[in-house]
Amino acid sequence: MSYELVAGLETHVELSTKAKIFCQCTTEFGGDPNTHCCPICMGMPGTLPKLNKKVVEYAVKAGLATNCKIRNVSKMDRKNYTYPDLPKAYQISQFDKPICYDGYIKLSSGKNIRINRIHIEEDAGKLIHEGGDTYIDYNRGGVPLIEIVTEPDFRSIDEVIEYLEKLRLIMKYIGVSDVKMQEGSLRCDVNISARKKGDEKFGTRTEIKNMNSLNFIAKAMEYEFNRHVDILESGGVIDQETRRYDSALNITESMRDKEDEDDYRYFRDPDLVNIIISEEEINKLKVELPQLPDKKLDIFMNEYGLPKDDADLLIKYKKIAEYFEEASKGIKNKKLVSNYILSQVYRRMPTDSDKEECSVSLPPKYLGELISLLENKKINSSMASQALEKMLDTGKPVSEFISKKDMEGIDEGLLREICLRAVDENKEAVESYLGGKEKAFGAIIGYIMKETRGKADPQKAAEIVKEIIKTS
Repeated sequence: MSYELVAGLETHVELSTKAKIFCQCTTEFGGDPNTHCCPICMGMPGTLPKLNKKVVEYAVKAGLATNCKIRNVSKMDRKNYTYPDLPKAYQISQFDKPICYDGYIKLSSGKNIRINRIHIEEDAGKLIHEGGDTYIDYNRGGVPLIEIVTEPDFRSIDEVIEYLEKLRLIMKYIGVSDVKMQEGSLRCDVNISARKKGDEKFGTRTEIKNMNSLNFIAKAMEYEFNRHVDILESGGVIDQETRRYDSALNITESMRDKEDEDDYRYFRDPDLVNIIISEEEINKLKVELPQLPDKKLDIFMNEYGLPKDDADLLIKYKKIAEYFEEASKGIKNKKLVSNYILSQVYRRMPTDSDKEECSVSLPPKYLGELISLLENKKINSSMASQALEKMLDTGKPVSEFISKKDMEGIDEGLLREICLRAVDENKEAVESYLGGKEKAFGAIIGYIMKETRGKADPQKAAEIVKEIIKTS
């Protein structure tokens, strides 16, 4: 019997505001336990929350960037449940009137993953389990979140991973979150079920909670789908429940029965007023949005002429994409710029965080000046590569390392003399080349480049050497 995977995601994105959602406590990651909290985010009796306006703006921007409709009037609700990480015994969230709804993210296949809603809520504290004891750190409590809830549109693990990668990139581009999964800035709950292929009715779903690694999400989904299929094939019944993923054992295990909306006893929060956002304010936030990753990808490929692999690598990091755009100004062959960024410049940024910050000392304008000399045949590729290494070391412009005399090149008569000498003094390499060893030819060209201190055009030199060898 053939089964089909069906999945939907609930993705929690921690917003990059400086203050928490209902108080002025810092949202900075880390800090000693229980030092980033106050009576308001601890839920002490008699305290009153006040909604952070920036949270609303960021939520609207996230909705606009994911093709959502924006609700002009929404409200905050209380979601009631008792758990140690929630001192109030309720979470302030949104229930029936989320601020954003009815959106989508388009996958590379052209398929739209529908977004049911994006709502605002506060984060809970963090439980720390050590030596059989459990400790509670409330620093994270009250940090603002948006929860992005999809329809059950996923039919493969690859679709889930692509969606999450696209979502992360969009949130980074619009600046509402750093989406650092290792710090919990993006966490994902996966609702998954299995059904016979061809069936329209969904199977019973289970929810895998709080995963913050794309690798773990993929492994957990694979395990859970196979578990569902095994139970169904043996005539069993799937229990609707919440499960956790154990990465050490690569299994999911039961946490509790899956709650329904009725279990949370939602009601409007009486301490918070309506959230009202006008069409004028929505349009203002829409204008503030930067160019989104898919649009930038389209421009890099169809206007700049980059291959998809190059364009994908450049847009993966917003600041590198901007660096490329700046360095490309006035350059006709923008592939040249891409080549040098994705090779020599990338090597100076070994980690993802380095690339996120585009942490090189060389201004993009200086790289553009170097590429312009190469494009206009003032220098050759060897000279460009050598100069770029020095520029990256120092942050200085190309004029510091390549003089006007260097740019004069080698006239063809002198180049021919050097090529003749190269052939004469590298007879063993010539014989190896004639014997079919293409690599030996590189030794001859290397000799010429050394003799001309990199000024010779390697392509022209190769033509002359081949002509000399052929006629000798």
